[in-house]
Order: sequence, then structure tokens, then C-alpha cells
Amino acid sequence: MGKTTGFMEYKRQNEAYIPVEERIKNYNEFTQPLKEDEIKNQGARCMDCGIPFCHSGCPLGNLIPDFNDAVYRGKWEKAAQILHATNNFPEFTGRLCPAPCEEACVLGINEDPVSIENIEKNIVENAFKNGWIKPIIPFKRTGKTIAVIGSGPAGLAAAQQLNRAGHTVTVFERDEKPGGLLRYGIPDFKMEKNVIDRRLEILKQEGILFKTGVHVGIDIKADELKEQFDAVILCGGATVRRNLPIPGSDLKGVVQAMDFLPQNNRRVDGITDFAEEILATDKEVIVIGGGDTGSDCIGTSIRHGAKSVSNFEIMPMATTERPVNQPWPFWPMRLRTSTSHKEGAERFFSISTKKFIGDDNGNLTGLITTEVEWEINPGQRPILKEVEGTEKEWKCDLALLALGFTGSETTLADQFGLKMDARTNIEASENNYKTNIPGVFAAGDQRRGQSLIVWAISEGRQAAHHVDKYLMGTSQLPLKGQGDLPRV
Repeated sequence: MGKTTGFMEYKRQNEAYIPVEERIKNYNEFTQPLKEDEIKNQGARCMDCGIPFCHSGCPLGNLIPDFNDAVYRGKWEKAAQILHATNNFPEFTGRLCPAPCEEACVLGINEDPVSIENIEKNIVENAFKNGWIKPIIPFKRTGKTIAVIGSGPAGLAAAQQLNRAGHTVTVFERDEKPGGLLRYGIPDFKMEKNVIDRRLEILKQEGILFKTGVHVGIDIKADELKEQFDAVILCGGATVRRNLPIPGSDLKGVVQAMDFLPQNNRRVDGITDFAEEILATDKEVIVIGGGDTGSDCIGTSIRHGAKSVSNFEIMPMATTERPVNQPWPFWPMRLRTSTSHKEGAERFFSISTKKFIGDDNGNLTGLITTEVEWEINPGQRPILKEVEGTEKEWKCDLALLALGFTGSETTLADQFGLKMDARTNIEASENNYKTNIPGVFAAGDQRRGQSLIVWAISEGRQAAHHVDKYLMGTSQLPLKGQGDLPRV
């Protein structure tokens, strides 16, 4: 695979970015693609490993050496066929995935790993550009009907797979447009929404029905779904946000990230009618939470024109190197610095917020923190301890809580009578994605908890196989790593 000596001849080459001072003026994507020959050279770095550990690193089981080799040889259409065999939406993962495959790359043991994610994005963009991605319409319909609840990556993947099996699939979405957090969560500067829309157009042409603005559990009840459909897949995500239960958390200016980010997505989409605008303009912003959502809040706040942006993380600063206790090919907890971090935010680690401070009118004016240490004892949960004498007061007009999610909403689960786990995820076996109610399945974050987009697509694909088998007795839809027929 690739060029035999390619990994010795070519160094890893990443995409360049539009300079910070230019890109923060708008919400457009700001990567600058490599030239075609440069991408081929990156594909040539693939080592023809005896055991390609990138396969195990990828939750989708993508055939990575195969599409790298096709790119190196200039066979772009073949590369697109290989890529789509295991991944329904590589234009999403090629932009948004943290690339666990690259951390598992054999070359990454002592060199920079193959730039798999960027190669993936270039393959799918080339395929769209050349018109190779066309609707795949089933030869015949089975007469079976399926409701998919939620139009995020898990729901869309499940819907496309089941439609290919000939079933009639209806996707329900409570927001005004499909996409889930891809549309109302991920900032446009990370993925412009026309990327979603062009794929949705393909799905609609394939015969998938979309019903937006329908809140399942309220507008349509569980009993109605069971009456109208032969099977139901719950792909509603893990949407219950984690709060920060400290004094002052009810002050105006303490805002959940998932109120702030979706509103800005809608604003970029031309919507201006909000009950209350959430803007960072001319404000001292503190983002509490050091993950991807916190990073997205940083980039958005900077584009709003915030006076300053600080980022708090309760965990200690990680090392840039792979930790000793997380050896290759496992996913390492490294220090990850996003493009948003580099746009002007100051980061603080091992810091805990103790109290929000407000004025007489209930407006946030500041907060109090303390430094913390983590006591690690083998075989026990880490213990958080405050460092005495480290209390500090900070000016703050807008505190954005990017603390993750605690599980899924329970309204629909209660109506169906579904079992939930301790983290309010729907209980559904990974062996068949079935819940305790016949004909009702669950996939994605609503089943496994908050996770990666690549896991969501994988879950949707896996669940589709088992739904098809439940309805028909057998299924030719692929499981992880098997791959569809080699067609785009």
C-alpha cells in the first residue's frame, strides 16, 4: 500500500490556515487545501503495515490503507468507493473527527502519523466535485416502514443504510432543519452547513422522508409510532447538559454552551428573531470546560468581538507527548490545542469555579475560583482537593458552561417504557441494539452516552443491520469493517 519508501521520503504535511486576523471576521471554513500532488505524497506515506492498527483505531473500521493507496496512485474515484464502503459521511468525519485512527497509525510510533483525516476529506470533496456521489435508490421496496428519531449522524447513517435495504424510512427531527448537533452545535467555521445540505439532498433523492419541526414524545407519542411503523430507532443523542450547581448559577450571563452555540448557528443561517440574544460582543468571557465544545465557544466568542476570552479546565494540563500509561495504539490524553485556542484565548488548568458574582440587578459581574490538585491512589477514583490560599476573583460578563452532557432526555423513553442505565442512556445491547421493547432500537449517544461523530455513524450503521435482520430474518447490510458494495 502506498509507495514502499514513501514514509521515509515524505514528511507529514498539514493543511494551512487563513491567518487569524482574517478568519475571525466571518464564520467560513478557513483551511487551505493541499495541492493534488501533495495529497498523493501523503497517501504514499502509508507503510503497507503487516497489521494496520488504524483499522482498530477507527470505530467504523475504515479501509484506510486501501484508500491511501488509491490516492497515491491517483485513482480518486476508486478511493471514494473504498471510503464510502464503510463511512456514509466522510465529509463530516474528515472535518470533525479527532482521528483516533491516526493515534493508532504504526508510523506514529516514532514519526508523525499518516494524515488520514485530511486524505479522507480530500477524497470525498473530490468525489462531490466530479459528480461521483449519486443517489443509490433500492431496486425494490420491502413494504416495511421504519421511524428514525433524530437526524444527527447516527440517525442519518441508520436511515441511509435501511433505505438501501429497501425499507421506507422516515426521519423525525424536532428542529427546523435536519442535522442535529452537526447543524445546531458545530460552528460554521468548522463545517459550513452547505456540507450537510448537499448530503441531505442525496438522501432525499434516495427516498428517505424527513419530518422536521416534529418533537417526538410531544407532537407524536410513542404509541402512535408503534402503530404507524414496523420498527423505531431512537437516535436522539445525549442532550441533557451538565450544570454547575454553585452559588450564583442563576445569574443573567451564566449560559449553557448549547444555548450559545445553536443560537449562533441560526444567526449565521439568517435567523434574527430570538427571545433573548446571547452575544459575547465587548464582554469578558470565561468558558468553563476544556473540551471541543469549550473550544467552539472560544472561536465563536472571538468572532463576536469579545473583550477577552479565558478558558478554565478542572483537570491538570496534559503533556503534549503520549502518556506512559496510554501506550500506542491506544487513544492518548494529550494536550490538544485547537485552532480556536490559537485565536486569542488564555487557558487555565487545575482550576475550579466556586461562585458566580452578580450586581443588584441579577447580572453576572465576576466569579471566584480556586486551584485544585488531584490525589491519585491505585485502584481508586481520583480525589479532587482544593489548594488552600488560592482563591481568586475574576471579572466576567459572560460565563459559558461547556461541561458536557449527563445523558438523554427521558420523555420518549418513559412513554415506551424503556429501561435506562445509571447515566440515563437507553439500555440497548451492543450485540443487537434492541431495547427491552420489541421493535424499538437505540443507537448513537442516546445509547452509549456522549461520544464522537465517528462513533455515532458506526452505531447508526450497526443498528441498521440489526433492524433489517429483525424485520426480514436476515440482513446483507454490513457490520463494522465489512464494507458495502464498492459503489459511491
